[in-house]
Amino acid sequence: QVQLVESGGGLVQAGGSLRLSCAASGRTVSGRAMGWFRQVPGKERSIVAAISSSAGSTYYADSVKGRFTISRDNAKNTMYLQMNSLKPEDTAVYYCAAKSGGAIELRGYDYWGQGTQVTVSS
Repeated sequence: QVQLVESGGGLVQAGGSLRLSCAASGRTVSGRAMGWFRQVPGKERSIVAAISSSAGSTYYADSVKGRFTISRDNAKNTMYLQMNSLKPEDTAVYYCAAKSGGAIELRGYDYWGQGTQVTVSS
């Protein structure tokens, strides 16, 4: 089993930055692709960014390209999401997730964190 815990959410003004962390425990996630998702009330959870197990490949949703950066430190069993130039529409609960296999996929994630709230004020 893999347990994931997000941290780093909070309230920030538009144009500001936040860095989310996702700490994994239990089994190692070094061989697993991981991703960040977000969800707002009344909408489905959507993928924000994903990273392969080796960090050699990344994916970004169009809405965050050029503003967000996903990274991971397998030695620390931790994944990050650096969010810059935040907009009010980035307000959501952000979840980290891990899946079996090292290749990036947009769905099929097996393990989820509990989520962290990000609120961007205008």
